[in-house]
Amino acid sequence: MPSVQDPVQTPQSPRVHGDEEEEGSDDIESEFASSIAERSSTVHPYRVSVAESSINSWDIDSVSITNSGTSVHFYEEHVGTPTNHHALVAHPNTGEIMRYNPLQTRPINPKRDLALYGYGSVAWKNRVEWKRKQQHKIQKVSSDGEGSDLNDFDGHCDIPKCAESKQQLSRKLPIPSSKINPYRIVIILRLAILALFFHYRIRNPVHDAYWLWLTSVICEIWFAFSWILDQFPKWYPIKRETYLDRLSLRYEKEGKPSELAPIDIFVSTVDPVKEPPLITANTVLSILAVDYPVDKVCCYVSDDGAAMLTFEALTETCLFARKWVPFCKKHKIEPRAPEWYFAQKIDYLREKVHPEFVRERRAMKREYEEFKVRINAVVANSHKVPEGGWVLPEGAPWHGNNVRDHAGMVQVITGHDCVMDDAGNKLPWLVYVSREKRPGYDHHKKAGALNALLRTSAILSNAPFVLNVDCDHYINNSKALREAMCFLMDPVLGEKNCYVQFPQRFDGIDQHDRYSNHNVVFFDINMKGLDGIQGPIYVGTGCVFRRHALYGYDAPTATKPPSKTCNCWPMTCCLCCRSKRKCLKAKKKQENQKKVKCRDASKKVHALEVTGKENAILVPQEKFEKRFGQSQAFLASTLQESGEACRFDMLKSLDDCMHVLSCGYENKTQWGKEVGWIYGSVTEDILTGFKMHCHGWRSVYCMPRRPAFKGSAPINLTDRLHQVLRWALGSVEIFLSKHCPVWYGYQCGLKPLERLSYINSVIYPWTSIPLIIYCALPAFCFLSGKFMVPEMNIYSSILFIALFVSIAATSILEMQWGGVGIDDWWRNEQFWVIGGVSSHLFALCQGLLKVLGGVSTKFRVTLKGGDTNEFSELYEFKWTWLLVPPMTLLLLNVVGVLAGVSKAITDGYESWGPLLGKLFFSCWVILHLHPFLKGVMGKQDRVPTIIVVFSVLLAAIFSLLWVRVNPFTIKFDGPVLEVCGLECE
Repeated sequence: MPSVQDPVQTPQSPRVHGDEEEEGSDDIESEFASSIAERSSTVHPYRVSVAESSINSWDIDSVSITNSGTSVHFYEEHVGTPTNHHALVAHPNTGEIMRYNPLQTRPINPKRDLALYGYGSVAWKNRVEWKRKQQHKIQKVSSDGEGSDLNDFDGHCDIPKCAESKQQLSRKLPIPSSKINPYRIVIILRLAILALFFHYRIRNPVHDAYWLWLTSVICEIWFAFSWILDQFPKWYPIKRETYLDRLSLRYEKEGKPSELAPIDIFVSTVDPVKEPPLITANTVLSILAVDYPVDKVCCYVSDDGAAMLTFEALTETCLFARKWVPFCKKHKIEPRAPEWYFAQKIDYLREKVHPEFVRERRAMKREYEEFKVRINAVVANSHKVPEGGWVLPEGAPWHGNNVRDHAGMVQVITGHDCVMDDAGNKLPWLVYVSREKRPGYDHHKKAGALNALLRTSAILSNAPFVLNVDCDHYINNSKALREAMCFLMDPVLGEKNCYVQFPQRFDGIDQHDRYSNHNVVFFDINMKGLDGIQGPIYVGTGCVFRRHALYGYDAPTATKPPSKTCNCWPMTCCLCCRSKRKCLKAKKKQENQKKVKCRDASKKVHALEVTGKENAILVPQEKFEKRFGQSQAFLASTLQESGEACRFDMLKSLDDCMHVLSCGYENKTQWGKEVGWIYGSVTEDILTGFKMHCHGWRSVYCMPRRPAFKGSAPINLTDRLHQVLRWALGSVEIFLSKHCPVWYGYQCGLKPLERLSYINSVIYPWTSIPLIIYCALPAFCFLSGKFMVPEMNIYSSILFIALFVSIAATSILEMQWGGVGIDDWWRNEQFWVIGGVSSHLFALCQGLLKVLGGVSTKFRVTLKGGDTNEFSELYEFKWTWLLVPPMTLLLLNVVGVLAGVSKAITDGYESWGPLLGKLFFSCWVILHLHPFLKGVMGKQDRVPTIIVVFSVLLAAIFSLLWVRVNPFTIKFDGPVLEVCGLECE
């Protein structure tokens, strides 16, 4: 167990930047603040206060259930008992109410008032029967279906008559023809040059080094194929523009409640050591302070590690949010994550700042410092776990003491009436969720946690849209949700969009971005190209989904309601599987729930009916249960389009939440196959977006001027390589699965160019094999004295020059219309080689072992947050086998260059001509691996010894084998002819 003093295991946080200058000073000039120009560009959020039913008192009955030596306590709630008794538990034998303390236990924060935890399964819990019938909930939803037109956010709502509100909420901005037409012309010319180049290469083999020539030609053909897969999805790049003022005119009318769609926000975390609680707290604070109606936002935090440290940190975050949220909304500050707001190095002395703002900002900074002290104290206390596990302040045991075997937990921390901020306004919902974990179950990592959140949120809030972010991705633009709503709530094209993807931007990266963490070539060029086809791919975070698309429904085929002759509503006709998509027609028109006979069964089953329309749709309940599971509350929520659920019936809703959080709920259902986030790969994002596009949906790429989200990236070489390894491993798993875009989903709504992009996203790890061979060929050419290219003539020289010019022209024009700098492009090229010869190669091997051999791989969480010193991790060396292949290639090429130059000096002037081509290819490899060399050296003047030993050993073995075998030289097996020196005459 790590000690408190261990600096590696204590993810505490540095002091806020700029505080050192404020000691003992009240001078306004020592403060930092946002500029007047940034603050004046925002508007106050439209606030709507909705009265919710509050729960004042309850009773607790404790029932002890023992299973395999584990005592699990359930609690029943009734009205009439004071709140200060809700943490007491019953003795398992006598039933006497007492404090539960079988072993040495203690709370992580003994002084915590349990009432601050809110309402949920952590503080109190209902005893329920999971298999009881709840058909009355379905009947209630069916009978009230006619009154759900006010919040029908999938279109079909009445458009206001004012001219401004009739206009679209967004529009496409195509790339100017002066930029895109030359780009397309160069692509066509490059294709023609490639055809001529391969015609020359194949027709002119190198006979004295045939295998060397053949290997190089095969690698070059693969590189050309990979370039085609990457290039043509960028044929129709576009940009988009949103109109937030039109959104407000349409859905936020003066004097009326806001009609903006509710949004459920998912924050996923798993390890509080690698994902420090302060990072998660800043993300949650930015969500609670977002510029959106308070009653329309619900934040769900998924703690897949069931850590009491995370739970306590969220409770502290709730306390600080009461001060932080009104401060943000009053002064309209950006960003609304306090760690990054106070770290801004902005000199506002040139602007006039109101003294009240300066005073409140100074006070808020001190409050945040105290908040960080409390968080760090909780972190320090959490390292010394008591023998009997953690308990709550009043003695109730913490369910997550065993991370791999614990019950599910749901706790509503904020959102009820008794939690108000300092300005007297309600706070958005903040719900802590930890799904059930039991041995022997496959929990499907992040995808399984997100699906558990999807079901839980459907019961509690059931918002029609869902935003998911990683715990380190805070909202940098408080209007990000409004930006997404401009596409999803657009009255013309909104209902066809399944999700809105925002680009990933990062903080805390070194100025030169040594390892291409920003990845701007992908986010600013490739994603714009996909947006012009069918939409960008889903990248795992910063994405707003339509809930119905996550449920596996097909995209609507028409923007109008169904006609009288059609009984298939676009959103509900796909409840059966795609191969058997036939909705049962009603034989009799009745307003109440009906009973129908299944097409393939003789028995009668209950059917679910969407009422309120002339042509009702009947779908057997059996179909619902096979698709979504046997939770009647969740089935009822799938039929609602208004975004309203059982959020005010807290006691009953928590019972249903515990049901859908159980680890066996997804058995024999379509979860992870057709519904929710798709299983089968560690990169669930690619699979999930791919399935939605196969259902005919479109996605949208939104790039506001101020980045919507920002996160932290691993700036250390080892962590960066492991991150790329995980992404590449997921692509290999998809390629070897039935969902591979090469052969899956041809009779669906996926467009051909969109398919090319998905094929490229799963096939790129295979490029590591030809890439590592091609990088080693120049060294082998030096050692063998042969070359993979025949003797150059005028025609071949023109071909090579034309090829290099076309490559350069394509890159320059891409940077021009994409807005990417030359430095970012070059760093991307360098890390493509570094990752290709290391992470991609290992991912390919691991993926083949996992899929073909059944060898499982361990999921490694990327370290979030930085050290106390800026960029200190950039120079930290961490050993990994991923470093060996690049260093070996680097040494091989350096040795080859030295050997070739030495031989040229010895042989004379004539040998320098053939040497130039070899030097060009070797220098190409060395330049691309230069950031890797700087990474392994760190702050030292030499490469670590262990890297040198392994790399020199491998380089020496390959060199000796090459000299001994010399495989690329034609052998002559006949007699050896020598000059005898005799005159035959």
